[in-house]
Amino acid sequence: MRTSARIWLCAATVVVVMGWLLPSPHAQSAGWTPPKTPWGHPDLQGVYTNKDEANTPLERPDEFKGRTAESFSAADLARITKERQAIAAKVAGGIGGAETGAGPTHWYEHLQGSGSRPWLLLDPPDGKLPAMTPLGLKREAAWAALHNARNGEGVADSWLDRSLYDRCITRGLPGSMMPAIYGNSYEITQSPDFVAIRYEMIHEARVIPLDGRPHVGRAIRQYLGDAVGRWDGNTLVVETTNFTDRTHMGYNFRYNSEQYMLIERFTPVAPNRLQWQVTVSDPETWTRPWTFTMPLMRDDGQQVFEYACHEGNRGLEHILKGARAEERAAASRK
Repeated sequence: MRTSARIWLCAATVVVVMGWLLPSPHAQSAGWTPPKTPWGHPDLQGVYTNKDEANTPLERPDEFKGRTAESFSAADLARITKERQAIAAKVAGGIGGAETGAGPTHWYEHLQGSGSRPWLLLDPPDGKLPAMTPLGLKREAAWAALHNARNGEGVADSWLDRSLYDRCITRGLPGSMMPAIYGNSYEITQSPDFVAIRYEMIHEARVIPLDGRPHVGRAIRQYLGDAVGRWDGNTLVVETTNFTDRTHMGYNFRYNSEQYMLIERFTPVAPNRLQWQVTVSDPETWTRPWTFTMPLMRDDGQQVFEYACHEGNRGLEHILKGARAEERAAASRK
């Protein structure tokens, strides 16, 4: 390993550990003890949603420069919520295209999203993502060129030009668990040796072993990576590595490199609340790791519905046909 890589790895390790020790924005409810499974692990099982966080930005908006997330009162958050709901309602009809939209707007769960924080980032403390590396900036520029083509509709010369999300394969991680306009249900199931998390949108699932096994070999790369878990008191800690470099991280996180690693912490803090904290490390993309958090709210009324989407669906076919029609129309005007 090169010296520079060793230095970055040491620094990343320190920052990740610091991320684990960051105070939770919502401490465990006083006098409440998380229930246990019959085999003695904290019982996290149930259906959760983070739909209320769909309007919460990852980074601190520039208008709040100089403020910390903790400085916002309940009244401040209520005002911000109303402003964000109004913006969401204004643009709802055009989501996914002004003609058809991404389904009828009564599907849209984010229109009443309340939000528990003014922004999601915990670290860096200023609420802004760290600088990207030169390689990360180059990758971002290439991504922007592809997706800004055709008046912002993106290149569509073949199905391979479209994102894995467009192709209904994956939203990546942590994208698969980030809130969207709908499909924000997540079901957690446990056994003594595994935890499984099933996602509504793109009908993805992760099976996380708890038996102390090492990660798979470096040559094995997967869209959702290779996850291993352990218990730290009442917190489920999940470390995920072995990602491909073709997966979009979701929520405007850009594409990651193969050095990408996630540390997730799932902490029960109240009978209906699971705090999810994620530390992102990718030395090829970011100059330092960073951490965000959001609550997952237990709600058995938010059952995971079928997400009838697959790589060969009509949507992808029509994206490509539409692009060919635009090309023919442009050629006829010459």
